[in-house]
Amino acid sequence: MPITRKNHYVPEWYQKGFWEAGRSTLAYLNLMPETFTRSDGSKGHKRALHDAPPARAFVQWDLYSTFFGTLVNDEIERQLFGDIDTRGAKAVRAFADGDPRECHENFESLFEYIDIQKLRTPKGLAWLKAQYPSLSQNELMMELQAIRMMHWTIWTEGVREIVSALDSDVKFIISDHPVTVYNPLMSPKSKACKHPNDPGIELKGTQTLFPLDRNHCLILTNLEFAEDPTSDPIQKRTFARRFRNSMVRTDAFVRSRQLTAEQVTKINQIIRSRAHNFVAAGEKDWLPEPVQRPREWKELGTVLRPSSEEMFHFGGEMFVRYESGDVRYQDAYGRTEKEREFLKKAPVTGKPRSGSQCGCGSNKTYAECCGPKPVHLRPAWDELGIRERNLALFRGIENVLELRPEQDWSDVRRAMTDDKISKIYSLYEALWPLDTDLLKLLPKPDGTPRAVYTGMLDPMKIAKTGLGSSLIFGELLVQHPFVNPRTVNEEFNPVKNPAAYRLEVLKSVLFFMQVMPLVETGLVNLFPDPWDFDYHLRDQTMHLAEERWNVLRPMMDNDEGMKTLAEEEVKRSLFLLSEENQRAMIKRTSPELSDREVSEMIKELERLKEEDPYAVLQEGAALEGVDGGQFSMFKLAPNFEMSMYVAQATGAAIVTDHPIRWKEILFTIIARGGHPVHHLNDLALEIGNSQFPLLQRYDEILEWWLEGCSQRHANVLGDVFKYLRGIDVKGEKPNYERHLLAEFKKAHLQYESIIEKANPAVRKARVKCVFPSGGIYDSTISRLLLMSSSEYHLQSVPMAFYMEN
Repeated sequence: MPITRKNHYVPEWYQKGFWEAGRSTLAYLNLMPETFTRSDGSKGHKRALHDAPPARAFVQWDLYSTFFGTLVNDEIERQLFGDIDTRGAKAVRAFADGDPRECHENFESLFEYIDIQKLRTPKGLAWLKAQYPSLSQNELMMELQAIRMMHWTIWTEGVREIVSALDSDVKFIISDHPVTVYNPLMSPKSKACKHPNDPGIELKGTQTLFPLDRNHCLILTNLEFAEDPTSDPIQKRTFARRFRNSMVRTDAFVRSRQLTAEQVTKINQIIRSRAHNFVAAGEKDWLPEPVQRPREWKELGTVLRPSSEEMFHFGGEMFVRYESGDVRYQDAYGRTEKEREFLKKAPVTGKPRSGSQCGCGSNKTYAECCGPKPVHLRPAWDELGIRERNLALFRGIENVLELRPEQDWSDVRRAMTDDKISKIYSLYEALWPLDTDLLKLLPKPDGTPRAVYTGMLDPMKIAKTGLGSSLIFGELLVQHPFVNPRTVNEEFNPVKNPAAYRLEVLKSVLFFMQVMPLVETGLVNLFPDPWDFDYHLRDQTMHLAEERWNVLRPMMDNDEGMKTLAEEEVKRSLFLLSEENQRAMIKRTSPELSDREVSEMIKELERLKEEDPYAVLQEGAALEGVDGGQFSMFKLAPNFEMSMYVAQATGAAIVTDHPIRWKEILFTIIARGGHPVHHLNDLALEIGNSQFPLLQRYDEILEWWLEGCSQRHANVLGDVFKYLRGIDVKGEKPNYERHLLAEFKKAHLQYESIIEKANPAVRKARVKCVFPSGGIYDSTISRLLLMSSSEYHLQSVPMAFYMEN
């Protein structure tokens, strides 16, 4: 079979739907005709308008070909697009004709086709490639296949209308990017629409146009904007996560509007204005002039608004009962839980005063926090922020445990009951429902020095190097220690089986209470596990982790830190036994001991239990858990993929104190042919040769911050971060690199001097760093961020650090 290298990015069968009767060509307009040089040396343009059959239109050589050495492969064209086009052609005809049964049967095929059509054009592929640091042609084709259902959910949850041009003398045209995206506040000349960009479909005012044929055009509108056209068009729609399961009515289509010639022309103007290079029509007179001015562009949107009389087809709530008796609930925006009003905040009217509290809940003034940032780089203002939810959780735990200032931790442990454990985890789940849009609440890449900590989420382990590093790297993002009850099997649910969490709750609560002052000041940002809110994200990153671990496992040494923690947990499991069971176990393992010696050992175990802040003081607790045991987590978190995900989403470096995580970082850089220290070699050497005294006590870290001690390390490393973000485009600047090195030396001397005078409890650590060319990246992470509706994130992580102690 001959190789197909002539790739139609607008299928021939689709173009034929725009033919006029008795014709087999389209009027084909080149918006950027090629120039040529005449014999006299003057310049001319090739003819812009001509008739062309579908076989010669919207075609590009090797657009989808993949290459293996000298071999060319056309499987993308033949197999992927061949199957999608076959089903897509049937679906487009069904919806143009309007037969209800055919529409129902072809519903999924229609939106699958539209989704891939948006990405398969030269403009779509250019946009896709721009979302990644680097993609070869083969990798681009792999990403195209992996991301091709990205728009499906948001489109189908909106208002779906098919308008008709049957009564119009002007018919719909097509472009080289047939799935046209329109937002009234983003004109073709705006920065947001600079090639190859389109407005995000998750923005409230964004509408999608797709002509089905010369007489029918599909218009997709987000529900909130259809219900209220005065709402902010560039604000994200409610629950804007792109890739997830959702229930929609396949019969809900509005088909009542017959457009006039003037209205069809307006839609054609939008299509032409968002085309890249080519447009085509059944008649050349239907090809309109492009729109230039933002005011004209905004006015065009009036023709796209669905009739308010037909809105009853959309919105509302759905309840589905399965044969098992389970009921699935879904609201108008795809959320599977009722909205929790106590998490919402009243909208801010007008511009806040500079000295007022910032609306994001950071406890800073507006001028210090969100004031200087553009709106798209601010965390959400319309619901409780991460810090505010942590404060609410802290107050709730105080009330549940009935904490008093004079109370000893041992008293808290003795008073811990199953009912209290259940209430604590119920409160955590209430503050973090599964439909939470975490990216909306996390900080954005706004230039603030910050780092994602990835290591053992054990209160004793993280205190040694993790929390003290916030004074070095700036705002420290740490994953929350609590388990969300809704994300574990029922037998391990801490609300329904609290007795199994007597060990775990003590570690989580004590760590949370100790770190809370740092959270309140903003030194630490304690965020929930992103896996809790996105099953697809969890599934994809777990699959990546398994693949990577299969390669790395033989290279990994035994984890002594994990072994020590496991030994501590085994010791605590002995504390959980009743005195009778302890005595029986000692007799069984050491039968030579006398009764007196056994009694002494039991007294010693009791003493050790009292001294261990994480030991359960209720006797016989182990017998009340799952199968007579206790749930105990060893969380090396976030995992490598999620550390990358959060770091790219927030504009952060990665910091770890765990050797396994560090090896994963190095492996990712080396596996793609990079070098860990490609840039800033002198600075990397200076950092590696320096010792970092890290504060060990939470109260002393807080005191440092409250006394206004300079965080010059963080400021310098923040400048390093910004420099590395642009170095591969702007090139190296030796003078600036020497400046960064000098500033780091000054900052470190000042830090050591203050530490020496204050004489706090410290632990000295060595720091290794990586500054690779292009940063640390994995194309799957970029894809997952896109599928999570993240519009503003880094394409890679510029730097990472290992706190070796």
